Amino acid sequence: MKEIKLFPKPVPLKKLIGPSFVILALGLGSGEVILWPYLTANYGLGIAWGAILGITFQYFMNMEIERYALVKGESVFVGIYKLFKPAVYWFIISTFVGFGLPGIIAASAKVMAGVLGVENFKWIAILFLVIVGLILSMGKTVYGMMERVTKIIILIGVPFVFLLAVFLATKTDWSALFGGMIGKGEGFWFLPEGISIATFLAAFAYSGAGGNLNLTQSIYIKEKGYGMGVYSQKIASLFAKKQESEIVLDGTDCTETEEDISRFKKWWRLISIEHAFVFWFLGAISMIFLMLLAYTTTHGLAGNAEGINFVINEGAVIGQMVFPFVGILFLVVVSIMLFQTQLGVMDSTSRIMAENLAIRKLRGQERGKINLSKIYYSFVWAQIAFGIILFLFNIYEPKTLIILGAVINAFAMFVHLALVSWLNRKSLPKVFRPGWIRKTIIGIIFIFFGIFSFIVLWDKVFGGP
Repeated sequence: MKEIKLFPKPVPLKKLIGPSFVILALGLGSGEVILWPYLTANYGLGIAWGAILGITFQYFMNMEIERYALVKGESVFVGIYKLFKPAVYWFIISTFVGFGLPGIIAASAKVMAGVLGVENFKWIAILFLVIVGLILSMGKTVYGMMERVTKIIILIGVPFVFLLAVFLATKTDWSALFGGMIGKGEGFWFLPEGISIATFLAAFAYSGAGGNLNLTQSIYIKEKGYGMGVYSQKIASLFAKKQESEIVLDGTDCTETEEDISRFKKWWRLISIEHAFVFWFLGAISMIFLMLLAYTTTHGLAGNAEGINFVINEGAVIGQMVFPFVGILFLVVVSIMLFQTQLGVMDSTSRIMAENLAIRKLRGQERGKINLSKIYYSFVWAQIAFGIILFLFNIYEPKTLIILGAVINAFAMFVHLALVSWLNRKSLPKVFRPGWIRKTIIGIIFIFFGIFSFIVLWDKVFGGP
């Protein structure tokens, strides 16, 4: 019988800041830095509406994931396992396949190779992957380290891009941006002729974290002690231990008194504000200014469609428009942001797979001894080995890897939208469930990802070469 406790008192808003920085940083190296600017460099700013809509969709998705952890004090993976045990295998496989493709670190290596004047960047990519593994393996408390690193990089990288875009953009560029935010492009509305639907869906899916990474929000807010997560075991500290430890994955139920309901509503309001500002607002601003900078510097240039050459073009043009060292600095910042994203993705995906394997090993027991650290690091190095093997077989074009991974993750989002909605409806007391407006929004998002996934699949199977 699970223990029942009072819903904790809300804490000040400033103490809640943290998890949304991590989930935001997970998206910086895929949609924000690469895919949306790539589309902008080649098709203009008329597709800016997609970035705003994509991150808005993810805001509502993330909040429903947070809702469960807030009330239950456990991750959504634990809750979903109780309803559908085979889900653990889906989460492990779809996470490894979707994010094991090393497109982000390949992009980081290619940009850094451009700075260093190195032609074959795959060896840099392999070195970067090994460094990621060493950083994660040496971190004493993985979550605390990730939160500190991501805050620093976001608070330095985003303002740098913002200042560059403001300094270089003309009135015409700003006008194109505002038009694009409502779907008005240069000779088209919403989607330009010839745009790859797969690439657009990939960018849309990566307007934020994407794929199963969204689900780690439930782990991170539990680690931070939001709501009933106050009573949960902080699993992050176990990742640094080399022996078996008793872990408790199950959360704690709350009562449904007026006081509990009132406290839940206050928590919900606070975490909604925190996620809206850090994830939605800062994420949207990051994408908008990265797209604006790509448009200002590279739109219409030859070679933009070839891989991620537009980023190298950006650095060269910025160097011409300002000072050469500023262009080099831009490329270095982009490479670091991409590297940091891979670091965060590797941590989060390994957490997802480790927790699901631990859930499977415990087989529904409330507690048990298990070497979570060993499982976590096994997944970290398995992903690194997979990436190195692909690089050694000369499969290392960043854009191709990122788009393939993103399309897989778009389908994974379609699946977890359904699972989390089912979980909240079946497992949460009625008073804590989403209202009809939220349910309608989630339903629209579910249909959107379902239709787009089907269109991309149909195009790849029947659309010809």
